[in-house]
Amino acid sequence: MIDFSVDISSLVLPDGHAISGAIDSEDDVRRALGRVSEGFGFRGFMVLAIPESGSHSLTAQALMTTWPMDFLRRYDSARLIDGSPVIQRLRRSTIPFTYDAHLLARGRVDGKGEAAICVFEQANMPRGVYLPVHDAAGHRAAIAFGGDRSAVSDDEMQALNLWAGLLYSRLSEVRTRDRRGPGSLSQREIECLRWAAAGKTTVEMARIMALSEYTVNHYLNRATRKLDSVNRVQTVAKAIRAGLIN
Repeated sequence: MIDFSVDISSLVLPDGHAISGAIDSEDDVRRALGRVSEGFGFRGFMVLAIPESGSHSLTAQALMTTWPMDFLRRYDSARLIDGSPVIQRLRRSTIPFTYDAHLLARGRVDGKGEAAICVFEQANMPRGVYLPVHDAAGHRAAIAFGGDRSAVSDDEMQALNLWAGLLYSRLSEVRTRDRRGPGSLSQREIECLRWAAAGKTTVEMARIMALSEYTVNHYLNRATRKLDSVNRVQTVAKAIRAGLIN
């Protein structure tokens, strides 16, 4: 049982450091998850909505991630989500578990075992953990940490499960708070819209803001939903008319 009354700032990472400062935005949650990932020796993390049956895209389910975009593209191109032992397990269980791409390949019945191994190896993430989480409303998701470090110990798994539960709970709180009207665009969303208004592409914005293309698109798509727009051009126009950007 996860104790959600624990103060995040009181927890210490394996390197002996704590995550300092308030976690009051999605960027703060992203940085905190990045510190946890780094502190435990992983290459990256992914916050994953549990895909419904019939979903064929891992990218569409990634709520927040530092896993390489090339990994997501190759994964979806090979349609590896279909018949994935990991996805099947996440749909039926809330118990955290480790993954090893080579061992999981043996559990595939669709003949895509070698393709799956190749995708994970090319991203240098053949091993890791999946930690099922949920928010106050009961919506389920999972946080994955991947890399090429050795398998985690029982103590590490317990600590990672605590971090995952606390940070996902905070992420859900922040997202619920931010679902307001047009004036509630976050600082990052406004920044992305300003660069879009200046004619920058997603790739250019990602480089300027030191973010991934996925993250930039996430902020732009969220701004589009908040402003009730149909595309990026209309979103920028509405933001200018509302005085949100110059």
